[in-house]
Amino acid sequence: MHTHDPLAERMLSADLSRLSWTKGLEESAIEAIIQVAEHVHVAENEVIHRAGDPLKSVYFVIRGRINVSIIDLFGRIVLERSLVRGSCFGLFSVVQEEDACVDIKAAEPASLLKLNFDQLHDLTTKYRQFQINLYRLASEQVRRIVNVDRAREKPSAVGIIHQSPSTRPLTRKLVSRLIEIEETPCIASDDPNWEPIDKSAFKLLIDKRGDLIGVEESRQQLEAWSDMGRIFVDATVDHKLEDLERLFQFVDTVLWCVRPEDAQPAAELLEKMHQRVAGWRDKLCLVWQLDSKDYVAPSLPSVESIVDRSFKISFDTPQTNQGRNLNHGLERLIHHLRGIRIGIALGGGAARGMAHLGVLKALEQNGIYIDMLAGTSAGAMTGTLYTYGMDVDYSVRCFENDLRLPRTFRHLPGGGYWYLLYKYRRGQFDPMLRKYLGDAKLNQLSIPTFTVTVDLVSGGPVVREDRDAVRSILESINLPGLSSPLINEREALVDGGLVNNIPADVLVEKGCNFVIASSVTASLEKMFSGIHSEHGQVKRRKPSTLQVLLRGHLVQSHNMNAVGVQPADFVIAPDVTEFDLSEFERTDEMSKIGEQTALNTIQQIKSMLSKLDDKLFPMD
Repeated sequence: MHTHDPLAERMLSADLSRLSWTKGLEESAIEAIIQVAEHVHVAENEVIHRAGDPLKSVYFVIRGRINVSIIDLFGRIVLERSLVRGSCFGLFSVVQEEDACVDIKAAEPASLLKLNFDQLHDLTTKYRQFQINLYRLASEQVRRIVNVDRAREKPSAVGIIHQSPSTRPLTRKLVSRLIEIEETPCIASDDPNWEPIDKSAFKLLIDKRGDLIGVEESRQQLEAWSDMGRIFVDATVDHKLEDLERLFQFVDTVLWCVRPEDAQPAAELLEKMHQRVAGWRDKLCLVWQLDSKDYVAPSLPSVESIVDRSFKISFDTPQTNQGRNLNHGLERLIHHLRGIRIGIALGGGAARGMAHLGVLKALEQNGIYIDMLAGTSAGAMTGTLYTYGMDVDYSVRCFENDLRLPRTFRHLPGGGYWYLLYKYRRGQFDPMLRKYLGDAKLNQLSIPTFTVTVDLVSGGPVVREDRDAVRSILESINLPGLSSPLINEREALVDGGLVNNIPADVLVEKGCNFVIASSVTASLEKMFSGIHSEHGQVKRRKPSTLQVLLRGHLVQSHNMNAVGVQPADFVIAPDVTEFDLSEFERTDEMSKIGEQTALNTIQQIKSMLSKLDDKLFPMD
């Protein structure tokens, strides 16, 4: 280090003691590393290394986040990674003479330790455990680069900030659940009334005057907990901004807990903090604690751009026809802390997409709680109603009632198709859906939800994630031939199944490390218009134009399945080929087939999830 500040060195020693590459090192070894290494501070967006320049040192990330891009011979980015505290870069390049093909830039203000090759050689020769730890670190990096290791980062220091004392119980529930799965959390809180929880260490964060304790006392506590479990820093917003800022610099992720009535003051404070703490977006999560009467969280457009993710939680008993998605919000927080993100992709398939409802029901009832959902066409419609918070059985009844054939259409040949045409052309899907969803936006729903549509102008897929939920569904189910494109200033939008019928790839891009796909078009009946592919003509009947359009869309969806579904880890494929594409009034039957198909696969899915986290998903 260029300057030897005893306090700074003690703080750095406390930081290092919790990192994987110092595990098992004696205090003298950590002090030796600190004395030899250069302590580098970088600002947000500051370039640390450019591709083509020699990389002569190894950098260890102590605080903050670093973006690394691997560049090929022609200047194209072939791989991007975000490195957080405990990571390092340069281990592979430092021993090579040629220039390194990586761009390295700070995503936020960061602190690094820098060791050149000679320093690294001397330290690993003298301290064998340090050498072993670096081998392990290098191995972990290789596993992540080739996607063998699916695990996401697991924050070791978590800040829980309460906008008001009413969300205080959330911390106890979170800690208690982690203890159930054999973690040993440590809690530092400004709550003088905190009652000890079994197997958890506790430190009061405030002094006799009610102020947060100082830097030196914080350091001593960090050192005392260096070999223990995950640290939680729990506090209300009733402190000076500079004290809260100090907390943010220490923790890996921040859970900002808010109730709807505190939305506006929370937004104002978050904006102030955003101005003071550069680059904190990647670590800030908004946690909405909702009442049973609430289906969706308030909309805070000014905050959405500075929040990495939102969670919605309720501890109340659901109301009639309300599902339990909000009650499972706590478990989704646990997923986040354990590095798990489960996604489900629901494909298109007209009325056959009603089978998705049963799939969702079976997964939820067996403890497989979805963290994200992406849907195309019928998958967008069923999935959005689910993530809005409607009970699955209630959704089944609603679809059957709302899309039941009126008497006039029952007597027409192909009446179901004519009724769909009527619903599209008269614009009746909007009021049908809006009576349930109201003006809710996708990012207000209980689970992050993505819908896929296609833009005829650009010729590519469009993924919605924060628009009006009803409008997003209408764009995704907008079948060409039955309805005109939905047009705005820049786009002409039609059914998303044209290019991505099962959007598992969308969920992978959003960070899911386990993706389930539900496909109702994996199987295609070999019969159309009285002609069987094996037996020839059975009973010839001329298909209507609408039947041809929907059959053509189904055939395209069947052949497009492999496009978006390829990254999925597991595919659930209910066989609903016996149902006509317009038979929405048989939603209950299709939902039950979806439910049974999913139930038959539960143990396989849990076995796969157990490989990601055997504590969250233990095998019986």
